[in-house]
Amino acid sequence: MIAQFALRLLCGMSLMWSIMPRDKVTVGFFRIQMLLALGLSVLVALTLNSAGGAESIWGQPAALGGCISLAATAFVGSVVWTLGRRRAGAGCVYTIAIVSILLLLSVRTSSANSLLTPIGLLGAASELSSGMMVGGTVTAMLLGHWYLTAPTMSIAPLSRLTGYLHVAIWIRLLLSGAALWLAWDQISAPEQWTWLSLRWLAGIFGLLAVIFLVGRILRYRNTQSATGVLFAGVILTFIGELSASLLERELSIPM
Repeated sequence: MIAQFALRLLCGMSLMWSIMPRDKVTVGFFRIQMLLALGLSVLVALTLNSAGGAESIWGQPAALGGCISLAATAFVGSVVWTLGRRRAGAGCVYTIAIVSILLLLSVRTSSANSLLTPIGLLGAASELSSGMMVGGTVTAMLLGHWYLTAPTMSIAPLSRLTGYLHVAIWIRLLLSGAALWLAWDQISAPEQWTWLSLRWLAGIFGLLAVIFLVGRILRYRNTQSATGVLFAGVILTFIGELSASLLERELSIPM
């Protein structure tokens, strides 16, 4: 679960880097993001053989090769962003996004159903939307902190990220609603109801409230307050997505 969650985070963050207005953000932010990507790549590689049958879930040689590629690209990215080479840095961003997406989908294909089945398609969409939510909240929160070192930076990147995150939440809500409809008859144990409550109250509705508040706060260019609210959003997202992972293990349906 650790490797899969870290890969979701890396995938979502790299997707957000790919679509955000990078030209309006100072290069130092992306240098730090590349180092974070390097750390996440190493974490994924180190947890491939963790308990829970991860070795049978991952196609290990391909997964290790993907992790090495991610780590190498992130290291090169940290160097080129330090040098201020935006075009080369953008290439590293896109490479990390593509490789992490392929790795995430390979995990889903190996550990669950084929992508050609309805449950497999739902699982793949669930993985990507989960990554967008987790990576989106973390990236927005870190960007909010970056305004402390670059207070004159345009507010547009943070506002744009908040908008992308809002869309990702609604996509996740629709997919989770479809999964809940499929799994409703299987939910019976008290702990399953607890996880389901956390999944929806914290990971969906709570995060929608957070995004609403952040949008209101950014109207006044108060990035510090928005960052504090986004930090709460990161916690809610982690609670919701981890609860969904526990439910999926119990019900074999991507929640």
